[in-house]
Amino acid sequence: MTGYTMLRNGGVGNGGQTCMLRWSNRIRLTWLSFTLFIILVFFPLIAHYYLTTLDEADEAGKRIFGPRAGNELCEVKHVLDLCRIRESVSEELLQLEAKRQELNSEIAKLNLKIEACKKSIENAKQDLLQLKNVISQTEHSYKELMAQNQPKLSLPIRLLPEKDDAGLPPPKVTRGCRLHNCFDYSRCPLTSGFPVYVYDSDQFAFGSYLDPLVKQAFQATARANVYVTENAAIACLYVVLVGEMQEPAVLRPADLEKQLYSLPHWRTDGHNHVIINLSRKLDTQNLLYNVSTGRAMVAQSTFYAAQYRPGFDLVVSPLVHAMSEPNFMEIPPQVPVKRKYLFTFQGEKIESLRSSLQEARSFEEEMEGDPPADYDDRIIATLKAVQDSKLDQVLVEFTCKNQPRPSLPTEWALCGEREDRLELLKLSTFALIITPGDPHLVISSGCATRLFEALEAGAVPVVLGEQVQLPYHDMLEWNEAALVVPKPRVTEVHFLLRSLSDSDLLAMRRQGRFLWETYFSTADSIFNTVLAMIRTRIQIPAAPIREEVAAEIPHRSGKAAGTDPNMADNGDLDLGPVETEPPYASPKYLRNFTLTVTDCYRSWNSAPGPFHLFPHTPFDPVLPSEAKFLGSGTGFRPIGGGAGGSGKEFQAALGGNVQREQFTVVMLTYEREEVLMNSLERLNGLPYLNKVVVVWNSPKLPSEDLLWPDIGVPIMVVRTEKNSLNNRFLPWNEIETEAILSIDDDAHLRHDEIMFGFRVWREARDRIVGFPGRYHAWDIPHQSWLYNSNYSCELSMVLTGAAFFHKYYAYLYSYVMPQAIRDMVDEYINCEDIAMNFLVSHITRKPPIKVTSRWTFRCPGCPQALSHDDSHFHERHKCINFFVKVYGYMPLLYTQFRVDSVLFKTRLPHDKTKCFKFI
Repeated sequence: MTGYTMLRNGGVGNGGQTCMLRWSNRIRLTWLSFTLFIILVFFPLIAHYYLTTLDEADEAGKRIFGPRAGNELCEVKHVLDLCRIRESVSEELLQLEAKRQELNSEIAKLNLKIEACKKSIENAKQDLLQLKNVISQTEHSYKELMAQNQPKLSLPIRLLPEKDDAGLPPPKVTRGCRLHNCFDYSRCPLTSGFPVYVYDSDQFAFGSYLDPLVKQAFQATARANVYVTENAAIACLYVVLVGEMQEPAVLRPADLEKQLYSLPHWRTDGHNHVIINLSRKLDTQNLLYNVSTGRAMVAQSTFYAAQYRPGFDLVVSPLVHAMSEPNFMEIPPQVPVKRKYLFTFQGEKIESLRSSLQEARSFEEEMEGDPPADYDDRIIATLKAVQDSKLDQVLVEFTCKNQPRPSLPTEWALCGEREDRLELLKLSTFALIITPGDPHLVISSGCATRLFEALEAGAVPVVLGEQVQLPYHDMLEWNEAALVVPKPRVTEVHFLLRSLSDSDLLAMRRQGRFLWETYFSTADSIFNTVLAMIRTRIQIPAAPIREEVAAEIPHRSGKAAGTDPNMADNGDLDLGPVETEPPYASPKYLRNFTLTVTDCYRSWNSAPGPFHLFPHTPFDPVLPSEAKFLGSGTGFRPIGGGAGGSGKEFQAALGGNVQREQFTVVMLTYEREEVLMNSLERLNGLPYLNKVVVVWNSPKLPSEDLLWPDIGVPIMVVRTEKNSLNNRFLPWNEIETEAILSIDDDAHLRHDEIMFGFRVWREARDRIVGFPGRYHAWDIPHQSWLYNSNYSCELSMVLTGAAFFHKYYAYLYSYVMPQAIRDMVDEYINCEDIAMNFLVSHITRKPPIKVTSRWTFRCPGCPQALSHDDSHFHERHKCINFFVKVYGYMPLLYTQFRVDSVLFKTRLPHDKTKCFKFI
């Protein structure tokens, strides 16, 4: 029982504890269930509510489960993740696409760079070959120069004399003065430039006695002379004008001598001084006859043998045109050759050495005794006999109808006024000039005046008396323009004059016209001649001729040329290997000093042009030795064996003996930019091209945005002062080559044609060598010349719209050719090409050379040129006839000669081409 009770109590106690355990277990289970219920029911509801609240946000970009594109709604968590993944992948794809495109562009750029590198490699290879050629040619030229021992020259440094000179030992006698003992060479170095100081006559007493016209003319020409300097300390020569004196001024010889010795730079004996006495009137006094001039040279028109010092003093022409230029339009034409009278003479002898015709004996009787002092009586009888014979129409008058002009004793005085004498000379084929009977009179102003008027009127002078010293006789070869006959041969004069052919007469008349224009016609020509004679005697070369300074128009270049396949028209002629060189200027100043020694006499007498009056060109024009030319200092040197060639391959093939050479393109344009650009592009890659000079003839400058082509050589755009076609032939200083290719901006020439024309020009450097040929014709009904552009086998002109010529002719056209011709060109805005053909034919007496058989060279599609206007041809007719009046004859010559490139089309071995060079 106790045990049971205890068990019971104990059980009770244990049972209560068990109940508590059970109860706590139930509570835990309930709590657990309730918690699970809360988690499983309320948490999703709360999450759903929260998410729904997010979808109702105002910002559309933050919507998660709201409506989207495609009406798809993500309402569950894994869909949200998928959307995020999709958006991320899309962004990555976009980035990858951008990177792919970037890589593709980089690949394209790299490909372009690769192509450019390939081209640059090819260009580098070509440049390397060119450099090798240049090095080879340079070595060859160096070897040639070393073999010739002829170094290249540049304009030498100018050396000037010292201020004070030591003086010269005096000659034994004053009449023994010559250059070697009376001229101070130390004041005139070869490179001094020949500075000349001219005294101002108004500062000295004798200046008040001078003729105002003579003094004014002399001062005007001295101011314009290139050699005159105001610094007397550096002067090589000192010039003082002492005559002509105005009437009734009388200056005693002692006073004049005293005034000369008081000149500030006389230096006791007057060495290196030139005293000039210009005669304007026939009765000019011989002022210096009893004046001791010391070592000073004397230049005047009247000399006695007692005062004339051969080789030292100068016989000059009288100053007929003091302040006026001769009117070339009034000068008679040189044709027809034969005129009304075979010869004429008018004059009256004031004082004779013989009494009368009745006392005259025969020539045989006179020659048996002492030589007669005067043949004038026998001359009168002979000329009257010719006139009375009526074999030819002649006019001789030995007494003047009016009072004869004053003259020296034994001199034949002129009759009548100057205008009357010129009218008679215009009707005379020959003009007789009877020299003074006094053998001591070397030259007189009256005799020189007769010579002046005969040359001016185109009558060939016939000088009776070989003892006379004609003006500039020691430099001019007078037998090319006049007949000098000894007086004992007066009976044979008629036979001699009739034996001359028309061609010889025309040549002498043309040479006489040249001498008159160059050395006699104006005060400027006389003064320049005096200086040039002294300069030539002491062997100083002429000063450099002035060139037209090119005012460059800035322009942009860089446009790649040659991209248009239509521009690359190189032709199909095989011209052999082509030398590709950098710009190479023609050598300059090669013969400036040797010319004064070797060619001075030939150059002074070469017609028709003033060799010595104009400074020299920098180049050395190479013309055939038989050519007649206008010299200017460098002159033309004779050539042998053919000259020309285009370099080493031309020398090997055709035997040329001139070193490598290039040419300059001169292109005249006027507000045709598109046409100009196309023409320039066609010059891309042209061999032997040195430079392109574009003469911009419009006052309106080219467009600023105009992009000029890059053709591999410089393009110089030159601005002109006015719109003139004469600008085509200005000697621009930018032209550094002797060869000029004058081309219109609309002319279309292939490269092979240009190269062939250049090679032909190099073998005919004195000609115009070009492509379009024209000719002149005589219009019988209207008795005038016509310009003809029809295709013909005969031509006399090559138009300079596409032609090669020497730069030397640019100097002559701009500075030497009569100004009336250039004025005519400006008036009509036409005919400049005809004027150049007239000039070259007048100089060389040769026709131009046409190359290739093509006649039309205009580019297709270019605007219509001025030549299509009918008035264009009428103006050219007028130009030709006007030019003929200026020149006095028709200088153009016909030719049927044309040069074609037949041999170049025939494929011949290189070593066989020599066989055909003389065919």
